Amino acid sequence: MRRAGSGKRGSPMVKRLVLAAGLALALSACGDQQFSGGSTRHLAPIPAATMALMSAKGMSKDDPILIRAYKKESELEVWKRGRDGRYAHLKTYPICRWSGQLGPKVREGDRQAPEGFYQVTPAQLNPNSSFYLSFDTGFPNSYDRANGRTGSHLMVHGSCSSRGCFAMTDEAIAEIYAVAREALSGGGQRSFQFQSYPFRMTAQNLAKHRYDPNIAFWRNLKEGADHFEVTKTEPQVAVCGRRYAFNAPNCTDADPATAQAVARKQAEDEQTIAELVSKGQPAVKLVYEDGGGHPSFGQVAMAQTVDEGNGFPVLGAAPTARNLGDVSRPEALAMGPREIPLEGPGRPKAEAPTALAFAPNATPRSEAARPAGASARSTAVATAPARQAGTARVASAEEPTLPPVPPAATTPESSRSVYQRMMSFIGRVDEPQTTAAPAVAAPLPSQRSDAAARARAN
Repeated sequence: MRRAGSGKRGSPMVKRLVLAAGLALALSACGDQQFSGGSTRHLAPIPAATMALMSAKGMSKDDPILIRAYKKESELEVWKRGRDGRYAHLKTYPICRWSGQLGPKVREGDRQAPEGFYQVTPAQLNPNSSFYLSFDTGFPNSYDRANGRTGSHLMVHGSCSSRGCFAMTDEAIAEIYAVAREALSGGGQRSFQFQSYPFRMTAQNLAKHRYDPNIAFWRNLKEGADHFEVTKTEPQVAVCGRRYAFNAPNCTDADPATAQAVARKQAEDEQTIAELVSKGQPAVKLVYEDGGGHPSFGQVAMAQTVDEGNGFPVLGAAPTARNLGDVSRPEALAMGPREIPLEGPGRPKAEAPTALAFAPNATPRSEAARPAGASARSTAVATAPARQAGTARVASAEEPTLPPVPPAATTPESSRSVYQRMMSFIGRVDEPQTTAAPAVAAPLPSQRSDAAARARAN
């Protein structure tokens, strides 16, 4: 006897559940799934050229590794630990694609690639990724959870498509995966540290971005970067008062010698920042269409999209020489960021930052508390909470309001994307349109299991 509603095509309830599961997966970070093809690509050896580079630098494939990623520069560095316990740079790989804007990932579905300090264990490596190969960054970590940040399956993977991940080429991820696999299986490393930054933490970059609302968080990240730069050892990371603390397991027991060396570097950087500002270094904000990638991939991505997706010849370019896979929003990748000045006529003049402006206890204030019609600068002063004696004022919270982005219909020809200009030139009028990210569907219980998370790997 057949139950009512249990026909061959399935009940409406089953269909709705399947649709909800598919939507949740599609909106979950990069949406990577387990690929059951019996592939052995995860066993590929480290390329001979990279092995020769290790040998020339006195490194071995079994030596522990540490990885650092930079969004603005779109580069990923692999470091290896030598016999003296200090890390040395092995190789830098261009990042093909990352999505969102400079700044941390805050909530599920915001397309942001994470920023912070993460640990990657062997269980986080996915040999059967549908994005060739991948490893999970470990987001959210204890810092993210302490600050209410949500999201899952944030990966470093192959292909050139990102919804919150760091996408490398298949060739690059194959090499990085092999280097990580050998380090983790060599017996001397149970996990490796993955450090993710908005940009290289130089005085020049911090001076340029001194009015960004994320500046207090970025200064906190710089503390960890400084520990690594000074000692060339992996900083031990803790979370104290919803902030990162480095080489201080009990939040107070920092090694005095290391702390003094880091403090000297920070003082030198602060002096450089003050000098740059006094000499007229403008404060800017970078606004991306949807993330970016290394400049070497922009033209290739556009050429590949025109060749393979539309059937049109590449204007003034040779045939595509490399396959980047499924490129997400190639026009955004080709366009690059817009640099918006935060000083000038009608905008507040920047004050030279001081040691107080870069105090370690500084934390960003919520924009949600701003009264209607009030400017960021006036509200920052009026609503600043009372602070304990000796704690610095957060000068970076005084962020001027950005001018609105003009609608596409009034955007001048010079600022239109490479893709839009190319398509209009050859008679295409169906220009891509940017739409707001859809609401994230709640994942099914089965999606929250560790096994399922590793299976999808993003």
